[in-house]
Amino acid sequence: MNPDTNSLASTLGSTILRDVTLRDGLQLTGKLLSTERKVETVRELLRLGVPAIELGSMARADLVPTMANTLEVVQALTPEELEKCWIWVATPGHVAKAAAAGARNFQYCLSASDSHNKANIGRTTEESLAALPEAVEYAQTVGGQIQLCIATSFTCPFEGYVPEERVLSVANDPRAEGTTDIVLCDTLGQAIPAQVSGLITRVREESPRRRIVYHGHDTWGLGVANTLAAIQAGAAMVDGALGGLGGCPFAPGASGNTSSEDILFATRPEWLTTETFAELVVLSEKLLAELGEPNRSKAAQGARSNAAAFDWVLPSDSTTPTPCTTGGN
Repeated sequence: MNPDTNSLASTLGSTILRDVTLRDGLQLTGKLLSTERKVETVRELLRLGVPAIELGSMARADLVPTMANTLEVVQALTPEELEKCWIWVATPGHVAKAAAAGARNFQYCLSASDSHNKANIGRTTEESLAALPEAVEYAQTVGGQIQLCIATSFTCPFEGYVPEERVLSVANDPRAEGTTDIVLCDTLGQAIPAQVSGLITRVREESPRRRIVYHGHDTWGLGVANTLAAIQAGAAMVDGALGGLGGCPFAPGASGNTSSEDILFATRPEWLTTETFAELVVLSEKLLAELGEPNRSKAAQGARSNAAAFDWVLPSDSTTPTPCTTGGN
């Protein structure tokens, strides 16, 4: 490797993956996983070395039924486990309830576009921003962290392209003071690498210093490419879901998240070994089979190939659940 390649490899490998299977991944599925099954999944991911997990959402259970037992999941985990877990919130009340259950890491979400914010949260972007200081105060009171998450940072299902200036205006809003991270979301998976790199660079250079998180979808097949572009532009955390599961129920045209397996195979963090990768693939396959969802991960498909000389290919005796060939988003 030349020095530039070494530097790039170091940057990719140091990026934190946050697995969002239990939140964004489950939003469009028709099956509610039990509290016990969700807790088991959190613990398996942590055991394998996944550094961060989004365990659920405070969204209304009548609107997103698969999130109905999120607080029960929080209550079942230890404080040490919860240090590595995040919960999706959209109001100060959400933060207060989640904090009372034991959560300490909060992702406060609003949309850059008013139309999606109204569909997703039931209020304007301005109203969400107005409530943010109270949410930050609740998080700080319990010694927690709160992220500013900007959905539809690139395109909106109702308004089309979202200007970078709109995202920057949210990123620079003084009411976001106290947020520790900023999450830029390609909610519909319609961005291309140049757009991702460009926006993250501008946010890094033109807004308050915070950790940058990238949340991508693979709707148009550029999930991994966009994630790598985000990392090279300065994102220190990236989101993915097992098997590419997921999508937003309030964003027509959104499909699965970028696959966690694909991101890990591309970035090769230090904690990931071929054995750990194999266990992760099996974990993903079992969960997707249980949910009746197809596996969209290209890396998982490659791991099941006949190219036995490649050490990332799973041994032939690895447990293989019955594949699902129907359903999906």
